[in-house]
Amino acid sequence: MDLMSLIIFLAIGAIAGWLAGQLIKGGGFGLIGNIIVGIVGAIIGGFLLGLLGINTFGLVGSIISATIGAVVLLFLIGLFKRA
Repeated sequence: MDLMSLIIFLAIGAIAGWLAGQLIKGGGFGLIGNIIVGIVGAIIGGFLLGLLGINTFGLVGSIISATIGAVVLLFLIGLFKRA
């Protein structure tokens, strides 16, 4: 992985984490928190969409997939916090 790929990877994580924070909690988690939520969300989103047979391509598809996964992650964390 070269430097440009790493920067794009982190940017997608930050955008997806921020979007998920806006959709679930109404706010972000700071830059580092957004990146972590977005990266974990990308893993979850890729897995879930793969199970459904949906392929995402390109930058926009990666952001959408990561955001879906991040929303699922934040939803599950919210369930465990309440329990």
